[in-house]
Amino acid sequence: MPSALPDGEPMPSAGTLPRHALDGAAERPLGFYLHVPYCATRCGYCDFNTYTASELRGSGGALASRDNYAETVAEEIRLARKVLGDDPRPVETVFVGGGTPTLLAAADLGRMLAAVREEFGLADGAEITTEANPESVDPRYLEELRAAGFNRVSFGMQSARQHVLQVLDRTHTPGRPEACVAEARAAGFDHVNLDLIYGTPGESDDDWRASLDAAVQAGPDHVSAYALIVEEGTQLARRIRRGEVPMTDDDVHADRYLIAEETLSGAGFDWYEVSNWATSAAGRCRHNELYWTGADWWGAGPGAHSHVGGVRWWNVKHPGAYAQALAEGRSPGAGREILADEDRRVERILLELRLRDGCPLGLLAPAGTRAAARALADGLLQAEPYEEGRAVLTLRGRLLADAVVRDLVD
Repeated sequence: MPSALPDGEPMPSAGTLPRHALDGAAERPLGFYLHVPYCATRCGYCDFNTYTASELRGSGGALASRDNYAETVAEEIRLARKVLGDDPRPVETVFVGGGTPTLLAAADLGRMLAAVREEFGLADGAEITTEANPESVDPRYLEELRAAGFNRVSFGMQSARQHVLQVLDRTHTPGRPEACVAEARAAGFDHVNLDLIYGTPGESDDDWRASLDAAVQAGPDHVSAYALIVEEGTQLARRIRRGEVPMTDDDVHADRYLIAEETLSGAGFDWYEVSNWATSAAGRCRHNELYWTGADWWGAGPGAHSHVGGVRWWNVKHPGAYAQALAEGRSPGAGREILADEDRRVERILLELRLRDGCPLGLLAPAGTRAAARALADGLLQAEPYEEGRAVLTLRGRLLADAVVRDLVD
């Protein structure tokens, strides 16, 4: 089942924010994340806030239904307009994620986007993305998405090898994600991403190379490659605990990352975040950059998280409880936290260090400054940016990013 929500103080029933949260808002980008919590089946490694039809049956009734979900999300977007008041910012990015957003009709995703457009307006050149399961779209569906205003699509590929997909409980067939890229291009999408996962039990180096090669040859302008994280409570964690499949170790993950960097850079992709590569600056995921640089975003949908001006909050998780709150005129927020200046400083280091531009050395406390000097000496930080006042990871530093971050924030 999905992971638990964090602890925090209660969210006001009207969803109101402290006055200081909107101070200086005009200088910060604003984005929307729209969560679609439905999946046809639950993948064995997934602990996201998603639900299959059988998991929802008898728990929330019509309120949890996909049939009226787009209007429910639109209601939260209208709530966001009330909470943010006279905020003049048009929305710069919209990202529809899940779950499997494309289990909904393309017209429903279009209605959700239309609500953002009607309440806030979209900036010129706004990035509008949806995730998609390769088996849940076809050329006509993609054409309808493009006509609704979407201009970027992200397909979950994970692997090109059937036996790897089986371990992950992925239901699409090898080759289908690559075909989806061509269909998206034909529908008029300029920006297409493929998501890959490495380190699945039973995956070999050759399997991983085949997946990378297939992804590159498909012609996306963005590739995300993530090491598999085995979350407690998932089916995959139970299988590993029972000894049915082996756990992949950190050395294998490091080797696979190096293979990814070699293959993708050789094909014209440049890394701009530790797990993300693009063929150009225009191909980068601007919505994710908004997260990584501490901008403002409103997350609509069950379990969605938001951040505005140093206030972070999260919605109730169950689709029925989420819809019930909005139907009663209440915020679906389950809790929130108001970040202190020190929290925000640490978060900037945690997130910005993973970016190609790195983080300013001036953010570091004295202990972190000493740790950065050691990281430079150990070849984990690049020398030239360091001399210019920034901590930027080397390739070796990217392999050890989590450890470097811990040292710099301690």
